[in-house]
Order: sequence, then C-alpha cells, then structure tokens
Amino acid sequence: MTSSPHTRWVKSTYSDDGGNCVELDMANYGAVRDSKGPHGPQLRFTPEALTAFITAAAQGAFQAEDRT
Repeated sequence: MTSSPHTRWVKSTYSDDGGNCVELDMANYGAVRDSKGPHGPQLRFTPEALTAFITAAAQGAFQAEDRT
C-alpha cells in the first residue's frame, strides 16, 4: 500500500538513524510502517483504535514481564 501525497510520516525523536524504528501517520488515517522499508506494507487503523493503542502503551500496558 503506498502513501498518499498528503501523508506525513513521523518517528520518535528518541529514535536514532539505525533504521529500527516505526513511523506513524496520523494526518489522514492511523498508519504504522517500518522505517527500514518505507515502501513496504503499512498497518492501518482507525484514528480511534490507534489513539487507544498509543494511550495504553504510554500507560505501560505492554511492558514485558521481568523473568529474572
């Protein structure tokens, strides 16, 4: 799936240039892609679903368990 001319991809300012990042487009729809493959597949979500995911992640809902 290709980007529209109005797509604005952004990635976290905490990301370096190593290419192991995800990028978000919230302008037209909720989309996520791998920064290493900008012409590769995109995951698209409703804006509400992506906002709910980001909120849950910020609240620690997806933290890995400490298995030590």
